[in-house]
This record gives sequence, structure tokens and C-alpha cells, in this order.
Amino acid sequence: MNAVSRSVLLAIAFTVVGAHASPDGMRSDDPKIVNSDAFIRAHPDLRFRRSGMEAYERKRFKEAFGYFQDAAHYADKTSQAMVAEMLWNGVGVAQDRSLAYAWMDMAAERNYPSLIVLRERYWSQLDATEQARAVEAGKPVFAKYADDVAKPRLERELQRERYKATGSRLGRVGTLSLPSQTHVSKQQPQVDGGKATDAMGTFSNFVDGSKYYAAEYWNPKEYWRWQDAQWQRLGDGSVIVGAPQGVGKWN
Repeated sequence: MNAVSRSVLLAIAFTVVGAHASPDGMRSDDPKIVNSDAFIRAHPDLRFRRSGMEAYERKRFKEAFGYFQDAAHYADKTSQAMVAEMLWNGVGVAQDRSLAYAWMDMAAERNYPSLIVLRERYWSQLDATEQARAVEAGKPVFAKYADDVAKPRLERELQRERYKATGSRLGRVGTLSLPSQTHVSKQQPQVDGGKATDAMGTFSNFVDGSKYYAAEYWNPKEYWRWQDAQWQRLGDGSVIVGAPQGVGKWN
């Protein structure tokens, strides 16, 4: 993969979550919510992706590869693409271009344009032997990590976390305190607007519980729509003419 593609993919991966337009057209994402430690911990796809990117930044590539596989277990398409990228280039793992293609093909199964472009670029650089091997290599990868098996894993986690807050409260939640680690050191605990800061530089943001538990963050169907909206904002790409379409190749 060329340097431009790698930079784009890394930029996507470093953006754990971002603002987007909700289905009704209103801007609904609150950084205090979606970037909070509590929110990330409750979403294993995002948690393992963030751990992977932190390890990648520190050049602990083998560790990063493991974290991306963990996130892939929960249907995180960014992490699946990162696994492909690392396999393609032999970063933190032995180089295996055929297996890399299988992972990128799976990452592109939702037809996100950015990932389709990367997938088809991979395919165009494989020779006939590598392409044949890629088809076989993809079968166990799809069996373990494809959406039809990986999405239910995350959906169970989301439902479990949601129930922790609402199961015994008839669905009612009030104001929540969301700790968020920072690199700022404070001598004394203090309160600044909507944030309480302790001596270790940990910020607690106080947010409306109904916003934290908005359907798009916890309802499986809405959560996948939220993920789709983030990817679709990246824009359309061009697929290599004549290259085979990978989705469903392993069935």
C-alpha cells in the first residue's frame, strides 16, 4: 500500500469516534460523551481500537496487532482494515499479502467506499497464485470475524451495558459523571464550568444521562447506522475497473 493510503487509514483509525448528523438531521454527538473513558470502556470495539492505536503510536506493533484483532472480534471495520494493512506490510506480524487481502475484503463488506478502494488496490497487486490463496485464506477469517458473527457479540455487550443503568430504574437516568483522563496535572481539585478536576488531571464531565444513553449509542440497529454515517462522510472512492468484487467471496 502506498504512503497516501496508509496515512488515510491511520487518520481514520485515530479518530475513535466523531461528530455526525443524527437521523433527524440534528448534530447530536457530544465529545464529552463519545470520547469519555466510560463510553469507550463500554464499547469494546472502540476500546480495543483505541488501545491498538496507542500501541501503534508507541511502535509496539505486535501488541497493536493483537488489539486490532480484539476490536475486529466486535465487528470494528477500522481495526479489520488495520490488521490488513499490517499484514500487507509485515508490520508487527509476518508479511502475508493474501491474508491481508482477505482481511481488507472483510473490512469492506459494508461497502464503505474508502475501504472498497483499498481492497481493490490490494487485489490488483496480487499475482494469480496469491489471489487463489487469498480466496482460501479468507474462509476462516470470515467465519470468525464477519458481520454476521461479529455484530451479535457487540450487540450483546451494548445491551448489557445499557441494562446496568436502566434495568432497575425503569429506564430513567439522571445526570452522569464521566471521568476522562488527561495529561494535565493539577495541584488542587477544582471545578471549571461543567468539569470537575482532581489533582491527578482526571476530568469529570457532567452530562445528561438521557443523552449518554441515546439510542444511537446503545440500540444495536441505531448504533450500526451511527457507524455507517461516520464512514459515509469520508466520501466516495473509485474502484479499480475489472477487479472482482470481494464481498461474499468466501461464501
